[in-house]
Amino acid sequence: MTIKEAQEAVDRWIKEYGVRYFSELTNMAVLTEEVGELARVMARKYGDQSFKAGEKDNLGEEMADILWVLLCLANQTGVDLTAELQKSIEKKTNRDSLRHIQNEKLKA
Repeated sequence: MTIKEAQEAVDRWIKEYGVRYFSELTNMAVLTEEVGELARVMARKYGDQSFKAGEKDNLGEEMADILWVLLCLANQTGVDLTAELQKSIEKKTNRDSLRHIQNEKLKA
């Protein structure tokens, strides 16, 4: 599935099952909540915390939840995430093409 197809799939789902998009501000709050849920799993899986009874290692699910809300926000605000991601890759390549390679801290 391409990013464009994902944006379209989320839009279809919202229109068929979701009644309507939540407001942009509500979705921003939901995005923040979902990032927090990912942080919880990361802290337990890769950090110093351990999973509590009943908690699960659902890393992919939490990432997908973040992507879902981000796609909603993009749809609501008229952002073409495919085009924006391509521009971001180009910007980072132009700005940082040598920076990381030459960074002594990153060398093994």
